[in-house]
Amino acid sequence: MAVRVHQQDLIEFSAECLRQAGAEQNIANTMAQSLVWGDLLGFRTHGVRRLPYNVKQLQSGAMRGSGEVEVLRQRAAVETWDAHQLSGLYVAPKAVQRACEMARNAGTGTIVVKGCEHVASLAAYLQIATDQGMLVNLMAATPAQESVAPAGGCSRVFSPNPYAIGVPTSAEPVLLDMSFSVTAAGKVRQAYERNERLPWPAIISKTGEISDDPKVYIEQGGAILPLGGGDLGYKGYGLCLQSELWTLGLSGHGRNDAAADGEQNTLFVQVLDPEAFAGTAALKRVTDDLLARCRAATPVDVNQPVRIPGSGALANYREQVEQGVLLDELTWPRLMHYAEKLAVTLPKRVN
Repeated sequence: MAVRVHQQDLIEFSAECLRQAGAEQNIANTMAQSLVWGDLLGFRTHGVRRLPYNVKQLQSGAMRGSGEVEVLRQRAAVETWDAHQLSGLYVAPKAVQRACEMARNAGTGTIVVKGCEHVASLAAYLQIATDQGMLVNLMAATPAQESVAPAGGCSRVFSPNPYAIGVPTSAEPVLLDMSFSVTAAGKVRQAYERNERLPWPAIISKTGEISDDPKVYIEQGGAILPLGGGDLGYKGYGLCLQSELWTLGLSGHGRNDAAADGEQNTLFVQVLDPEAFAGTAALKRVTDDLLARCRAATPVDVNQPVRIPGSGALANYREQVEQGVLLDELTWPRLMHYAEKLAVTLPKRVN
């Protein structure tokens, strides 16, 4: 059964669970906010459904609940960090904010992070930059995870490799969060847990058949196809290579170094200040015109006009801020279980 919970109640509940599991208060608060922002924007497989994973990692000691990142290398607009097993939910917003500070001084800022625990939804961090008038792009990879096949192959090599961009406009920002595979592993597992087929043929079996059955991946050792699927997967294959070279390569932490990393991510963060280029006004003039042309495009279905990336996510945000965060039938029972396990008061349902 799906329920709704007020945003702040859910943040406070999540933070208290994380604190009970071993996170310092400031780290727990930031982690909780990152998870809830994922839900607010509609990325439910990467929202508070990931709370139990983070609790387990803290309790086991696989994730640090205190301390700070180590800056390994530093130039005027570039830094390389080692998170030493701090949560990506804490490190990712910190990296975006630091890249914004560098961009304000140097026009651009780039941070590469290795050794951070799972970052969840990249969309949750984009508005840190766009609210400051900055452009941002993020890439993440999981060096110990093999789930996506290269084009022409049927065995696992890459992680799903999420990618996100945020762009300020005169109105609401453009927000894009996608993976360089046909779908994310979390969505495959969600379909499997619901005993549903995938909406697209996203899996290739160990013998080369393409399927929409998540069991082929979960139970039979198949692989997720790169973006473009069976016909045009060479495009996603190239993007997977880019993602892993920009993250694993620049951080110097590759797959041969990551056998015991679990779900630790490497992260690439780049922020651009339009004032260092043609200027903010020029960017918004060009962007607003381009988006207007997209909206005016003749739709395939008159009932489904062309949307701008992020418009659906921001509509989700506005609706859930007003009516409560929606927690589906898979997530709410897990939160109930951890509320009892950690002796934390479960947030009240809305109505």
